[in-house]
Amino acid sequence: MSTADLIDRAGGIRKGEEIDLVRLKEYLEPVLGPAAQQLQVKQFPGGHSNLTYLLSSDHQQWVMRRPPFGSKVKSAHDMSREYRVLSALKNVYSYGPVPEHFCDDHSIIGCDFYLMNYIEGLVIRREYPTELGLSKDQIRQQLFNFFDVLSELHSVDLVEAGLDTFGRPEGYVRRQVEGWCRRWRDSATPDTVNVDNTMQWLNDNMPPESGKASVIHNDYKLDNVIFNADDPLKVIGVLDWEMATVGDPLMDLGCTLGYWVQTSDPDFFRESRTMPSDIGGAPTRSEIIQRFQEKTGLSVENFPFYFCFGLFRLCVIGQQIYYRYYHGHTKDERFAGFLKKAFVLQQMCELIIKGEVTD
Repeated sequence: MSTADLIDRAGGIRKGEEIDLVRLKEYLEPVLGPAAQQLQVKQFPGGHSNLTYLLSSDHQQWVMRRPPFGSKVKSAHDMSREYRVLSALKNVYSYGPVPEHFCDDHSIIGCDFYLMNYIEGLVIRREYPTELGLSKDQIRQQLFNFFDVLSELHSVDLVEAGLDTFGRPEGYVRRQVEGWCRRWRDSATPDTVNVDNTMQWLNDNMPPESGKASVIHNDYKLDNVIFNADDPLKVIGVLDWEMATVGDPLMDLGCTLGYWVQTSDPDFFRESRTMPSDIGGAPTRSEIIQRFQEKTGLSVENFPFYFCFGLFRLCVIGQQIYYRYYHGHTKDERFAGFLKKAFVLQQMCELIIKGEVTD
């Protein structure tokens, strides 16, 4: 198998997520020219939030992003915000997709949407593609490169990017803790895990702000990153900017490390992993922190807090998804599994609180 066979491909459109192609073609003709009339639409796999489609016409391709069908919470799926962030970053951060057109006319496909360029490459999901044939040293370098790209984002000059007035970096840590605790209470179901101890611990153990305001992605993980198919150690794209803002970069690192399972972790946590961060050669969380400090000049003290916050945040996100299933808002059986995930993440939080997991 060649690396070309591992490229992330768009496929059939999932039932209930179809697009009015006739209306879309009419609208995009002034934007794309004659290519609009030959448009074909496919959908990318993965994701439980904003939806991503591939638009093709002859040898031209674009990616279209739109909110999930039935979404009523605009702040959670704000296309204009995402478009603004990408527009600001395009000249100062080479990994973001280039936004090309924004539409807020809901008569086209029923919601805001935008177009951006298509970045073709490899996406690593739950299982590592051993077909790449990389050595342990190469895998280690590939995953360090993944974190280096996050460090580069945190080093973007806010004034140069035009994002110095974007977001509210002051008090960011407290707002995040209070906000995710509130989201948990709003989405809790009778059958879910009790997280009161974790919420109290996070409120009682908030560290001081790092003192640096940075662009933060807020969902930086392996399957939101594209690697070069011909040079798989190299990151060429970062996707899914819907939660990006300006805030404390250490919170962003904690969110990413919430996904980072390693070989020393308990079996129950390793079995629940969503990306292959425990593959041979992968750096540990301690090694990642050391490198992050070297790249950014920041000091990552109070790591247990940031790690626990990252896990709790994932617990809340999973519970929000399960809430939709529990109340019959969706029949997607994938969503049922998020209940078990909440128990696993809370169990890991308890180990951190007890001091049994420190790195």
